[in-house]
Amino acid sequence: MRHRIPQFAHIFGSGVGGYEAGYYAYLWSDALTADAWEAFLEAKGPWDKAVAERLRKEVLSVGNTRDPGEAFRAFRGRDVNTDALMRKRGFMKPLAAKH
Repeated sequence: MRHRIPQFAHIFGSGVGGYEAGYYAYLWSDALTADAWEAFLEAKGPWDKAVAERLRKEVLSVGNTRDPGEAFRAFRGRDVNTDALMRKRGFMKPLAAKH
């Protein structure tokens, strides 16, 4: 544990290279996917055809022709909830699947 901070400081310490922005993008994409996964858990599970179709229609098939935030809101009915990422990483109690 004594090495964790110095080893992680290179990401944000230099301010050059743009790695900070890349790390943020990876973290944000993880928040999006965690919240999208919970849409399935809140429904009938990972094979729920209605949720899969909504994801395909509102997010996957539109690509970059639509604002990504709008696409996610159309899929989930709200903005991203970062609690899903916290649950995925073990900081909060996981959702119980309904199926």
